[in-house]
Amino acid sequence: MSTESQSVPVQVPARRTVIACVGAAGLAAALTACGSGSDSTSPAAGPATPAGNAGDGGGKGGGSVLGTTSEIPQGGGKIFAKEGVVVTQPTAGQFKAFSAKCTHQGCAVSSVSGGTINCPCHGSKFDVADGSVKGGPAPAPLPAAAISVEGGSIKLA
Repeated sequence: MSTESQSVPVQVPARRTVIACVGAAGLAAALTACGSGSDSTSPAAGPATPAGNAGDGGGKGGGSVLGTTSEIPQGGGKIFAKEGVVVTQPTAGQFKAFSAKCTHQGCAVSSVSGGTINCPCHGSKFDVADGSVKGGPAPAPLPAAAISVEGGSIKLA
């Protein structure tokens, strides 16, 4: 038996290969964090529940009162940050509700003006009537939230 040890040459990747792989991994992580709109596991993507309309009989009882119909301007809306909901009144007597979380990166929307719900983070804009994307990088509409309108009160369903 021989006691001599044999050395095996080890291949070390070139510096460019290492940098390229690290860069590609970083790009993949950034794209994943930003969202592509097709990822159904994203917290912003989820099944939409219908919003209520005045006089539709809505949910009987149940949910917490968000506010009054007089607080919601026609053609505009109001953000209820604590509840994570924005309520709009696209036309007189028609009330809609949507998640107040932008579908781009989950920022809270900050204003409702000019017929859109606006996100301050990257400029996404959503239509007050249906939550659809009107501008910006948001990949999907705001999910609808269920509300009921009873008398002058707006309630989460």
